[in-house]
Amino acid sequence: MCGIIGYIGKREATPILINGLKRMEYRGYDSAGIAVLHNGNINITKVSGKIAQLTERLNGLTLNGSVGLGHTRWATHGEPNETNAHPHTDCSGSIVLIHNGIIENYYTIRVKLAASGHIFRTQTDSEVLAHLIEELYEGDIEQAVRSALSKVKGTYGIAVMHHDEPEKLIAARMGSPLVLGLGAAENFIASDLAAVVDHTRNVIYLNDGEMAVVTSDGVIQTKLDKSPVSAKVEQIFFNIAEIEKGGYPHFMLKEIHEQPNSLTDSIRGRLLPEAGASKLGGLANFEEQLAAVKRFIILGCGTSWHAGLIGEYLIEELAGIPVEVEYASEFRYREPIIEPGTITLSISQSGETIDTLAAMREAKVRGALTLGICNVVGSTIARESEGGVYIHAGPEIGVASTKAFTSQVAVLTLLALHLGRQRGRISLDRGQELTQELINLPKKVQQVLDNSDRILELAKKYVDSKNALYLSRGINYPVALEGALKLKEISYIHAEGYPAAEMKHGPIALIDENMPVVFIAVNGGAIYEKVISNIEEVRARKGVIIAVVNEGDQVITRYADHILEIPLTDHILSPILAVIPLQLLAYHIAVLRGCNVDQPRNLAKSVTVE
Repeated sequence: MCGIIGYIGKREATPILINGLKRMEYRGYDSAGIAVLHNGNINITKVSGKIAQLTERLNGLTLNGSVGLGHTRWATHGEPNETNAHPHTDCSGSIVLIHNGIIENYYTIRVKLAASGHIFRTQTDSEVLAHLIEELYEGDIEQAVRSALSKVKGTYGIAVMHHDEPEKLIAARMGSPLVLGLGAAENFIASDLAAVVDHTRNVIYLNDGEMAVVTSDGVIQTKLDKSPVSAKVEQIFFNIAEIEKGGYPHFMLKEIHEQPNSLTDSIRGRLLPEAGASKLGGLANFEEQLAAVKRFIILGCGTSWHAGLIGEYLIEELAGIPVEVEYASEFRYREPIIEPGTITLSISQSGETIDTLAAMREAKVRGALTLGICNVVGSTIARESEGGVYIHAGPEIGVASTKAFTSQVAVLTLLALHLGRQRGRISLDRGQELTQELINLPKKVQQVLDNSDRILELAKKYVDSKNALYLSRGINYPVALEGALKLKEISYIHAEGYPAAEMKHGPIALIDENMPVVFIAVNGGAIYEKVISNIEEVRARKGVIIAVVNEGDQVITRYADHILEIPLTDHILSPILAVIPLQLLAYHIAVLRGCNVDQPRNLAKSVTVE
């Protein structure tokens, strides 16, 4: 989850390292540091806190040098303080290492190294790796890193340098993403494309079990056992403007307002309106398996898991195919039953979520066809899945996911539509209705955004709430979960989402005049009437009712203390509209509480460690 940047070339390294760290600060922001090598001397500067504190510490210091490493940390082992911040060194200060991941057998190694006379300065597992490399160093840093990695268990993305070998940096990966950026007489190492996009569009993705020797002249990529790897150079296609705020006070607000465009990009070229169908190019080679599928297992974590729950409703209703939605972190540690005809869908914005990736690998070993739904081109899930679909939401920098969620749901809708038409479960007329509603959806999202002033006023009323309850039924129950998650992620208000009918089985005990209860109550029908009954139950206990309803609703308006209106759409698509006001409500409450919405405490964007 930490941010890694390395540079070797002709330019001054420090500005490049700092800029790269700023681009990756959403990956971790409890401490930061850089190390710059110049004339055989390594200068290291570290701080507790964010990149701004590191920049302030560097002000007035001269760190000359054209080789260096930088790191921004999300703490696992050891408190988030200056001592535990990266980069780490060996006893002599000759070897410098930055690390993302967890070394599981670090304690055993540490005890052995301490017995050999190594002095440890930090509480981290990462420092142990620096000392292990020192123990094995015999004049060749590449070989020392290779030998050290053969003795560790766990996950890592590392970059290493040695002051006696200033012409090279060493990078290696196992379970934690690393990319090599290729420039003219300069090269880069990074854990995120955002760190290098200012300098190059040409990159090489390291795979698990690979390492690279990086010089200013080029890259030599091998496996850990020294066997050669044929490097594949790929292109970065997103623009720098996409990873800047563009005049918005926060990335999260920018990304909420980008949803009309991100949804348009997610469905562009994938709808066949006249045929009432959809096409997904990344699945074109799997039509036979899709036609014969007996069960889908959807794997995800957090917001992606919520999208998967909506996908369950979509695929079962439109295509009549059984679906299970699994927390990836649980799936991988039990004995999942994978029968013939099972397809897994691994959903991850980053494509690097360690639990989702591991669950996908487990499913593949057990014989499932593994398909991925992710946002980041070239990510590990995108490369290791057998097929899949990009959501094309564009870079998402805010830690709390917004536009990726709605794009994930849009892609799942396209998949369900395709399966339903393929199986004859959806008529031509029904298919045409759905495709037209999908086409209209971005404009309807824009309508919600254009009329969001009421949400700010509502946020002012409930900014001091200590708890909140989010309730809905059917396909919008996962929206209740997502709304609650957004509020607690960024405002630190305790919030829970439930199916509305489950309120009577425990949560109703929490309701009093101080408890705001958010209902998603849209689209009429039998479920709508049931939600009205649940609203009555909350009213009877003096709970404050905030209701997301369709424009023109005349029924729930009579019961609710506050209403948030969304345009009418097909019930299948209502989650995409219903979540927008909940994203904005969480955002405004968090800002009013003085919270850092883009970098909420204890969280990081891409969870690449267990």
